[in-house]
Amino acid sequence: MTEIISTPLLDKIHSPADLRKLPVGELNVLCSEIRKYIVDSVSKTAGHLASGLAVVELTAALHYVFDTPNDKIIWDVGHQSYPHKILTGHKEELKTIRQRHGLHAFIWRGETDYDLISTGHASTSIGSALGLAIAQKKLKTNNKVVAVIGDGALSGGASYEAMNCAGSCKDVDLIVILNDNEMSISQNVGSISKYLASILASPYYVNFVEGGKKLLSNLDLPGIKSLAEKAQEHVKGMIMPGTLFEELGFNYIGPVDGHDIEGLVSILQNVKKIGGLQLVHVVTKKGKGYTPAEKDPTKYHGVPSFDPERGIESKISKDHVTYSEGFGRWLCKRAASDKKLIGITPAMPVGSGMEEFAKVYPQQFYDVGIAEQHSMIFASGLAAGGLHPVVAIYSTFLQRAYDGLIHDIAIQNLPIMIAVDRGGIVGPDGPTHQGMFDIAFMRCIPNLVIMTPSDLREQYLMLNTGYKSNRPCVVRYERGADDTDVSDIALDDTIEIGKAKTVRQGKKLAICAFGSVVNRLRDIAELHDLTLVDMRFVKPLDEDKIRDLARTHKYIVTVEEGVVHGGIGQEVACICHDENSNITVKTLGLADEFIPEGKREELLSEQGLDVSHIEKTILNLMEG
Repeated sequence: MTEIISTPLLDKIHSPADLRKLPVGELNVLCSEIRKYIVDSVSKTAGHLASGLAVVELTAALHYVFDTPNDKIIWDVGHQSYPHKILTGHKEELKTIRQRHGLHAFIWRGETDYDLISTGHASTSIGSALGLAIAQKKLKTNNKVVAVIGDGALSGGASYEAMNCAGSCKDVDLIVILNDNEMSISQNVGSISKYLASILASPYYVNFVEGGKKLLSNLDLPGIKSLAEKAQEHVKGMIMPGTLFEELGFNYIGPVDGHDIEGLVSILQNVKKIGGLQLVHVVTKKGKGYTPAEKDPTKYHGVPSFDPERGIESKISKDHVTYSEGFGRWLCKRAASDKKLIGITPAMPVGSGMEEFAKVYPQQFYDVGIAEQHSMIFASGLAAGGLHPVVAIYSTFLQRAYDGLIHDIAIQNLPIMIAVDRGGIVGPDGPTHQGMFDIAFMRCIPNLVIMTPSDLREQYLMLNTGYKSNRPCVVRYERGADDTDVSDIALDDTIEIGKAKTVRQGKKLAICAFGSVVNRLRDIAELHDLTLVDMRFVKPLDEDKIRDLARTHKYIVTVEEGVVHGGIGQEVACICHDENSNITVKTLGLADEFIPEGKREELLSEQGLDVSHIEKTILNLMEG
């Protein structure tokens, strides 16, 4: 029988207004109940766990001190937003998170009055918050704006661009909370640093510093003034690790113990009064309060459903290999005999299947952090220098690297291979993570070769082909798994660039499919005597094959797990109609809409891309 957890204090909190009625002394109990509730809920539904557990006290303190939703809090990124969702009236709905018609996976604009800016990708909070702060000023409100950014998100260049911009803006009130649970700038949060943080957060200290700056600006003796300014900077630099932030124009406060709720409340209350640009460095522990997550926060970052008493248990055997794992195995096999291979990822070594490669070949592996454009620029330098980089990146994050893809790789025609993971429907992470657009936005770029494997064998062959082609190549695959044996494929085995493969020859109607959908369509092609072609290449497209199909068939159906508008199906249709004006072409793909959270299978069904819907479309076409 499932144990029902008891959260009597949390049950009384339906909004931050209820939270603010509590005495400070009860906040520790409340935080304990929130943490217990998150573990219980996420263990049943799956979702993000360790990040949310780290910020329970911080979230409670922010909503306790600030007058939300009038005061604005921007979370970066939404992995850490589960306590926020609970305290803003979504406690019961947390059980539906990442499900169809349930709570959004991350922060979603308009989900509640407390959610003003959507944050699914990292490093955006400071820029958005700066815009909000300036808007508040111009509209002459007294509302505070707070950006909460994780240390991982701070590795993204957009965060520094925003801070640099903020430093040049006059009379802006903006508070940035750096949630730090890994960075080297962290110091031990003991009594001394706690004491220093309380001093740095004091309005008296800030007034003292500002007064000192004014005094120094009035000194007429250049030598004395310069010496005094340097002395001030060096003294402050010795007692805290915030010199960089100070140089960007922020008053640095910290490090602060992120699990000392009463201390957080006190410091935030002071910071709220100060005004100007403030950065509060809060040190937290991922997975706090749940021992397995504390010991292995990476494993407990995004979790399946599990038994909290036993933790996540490793599967002993697995029949299928994911495309991410297939890529990782290929990478290891290639690196064993090729020291020029360099594997690169923007902060996704585990998700992209590079964990083993990073462990076995650490000198050939670079995790550049949440800096997607930099991953492309970095790869261009490596390639120009005589090495052979392979960049593994999720489709949705490739959007952020678009200029690097064009300017730093394609224009220069450098030998770089890009493994685009999570193409198409991803599922429960929702609109910010669906890999919908990559086929459309890549196929217009000159010099690129773009391949879409239908199974693990094709993936392996395409990785070989791309790597040996000595030109910019993309291998794009969906989130899925396969059981195809690749043990007989050698590293020299390749396929001819730009040539499709006929899987089955039939009559009347031909299916031109891109990616793993090919294998899902084999049975209906056999059942209805249809031609099925694994197109293999988005670019260069096999125009000869398409023209031949247009001459010998009455109907053509294209299937791609990407947007129809601007997708490769539209180009196939143009070629078909150019060859045979009487042919009927139906393009199937993703609709012109953002696709919400849900299971991959149910979302494919809603988009008409599961086997039954494709079969129905084909039959209606032939009967019509």
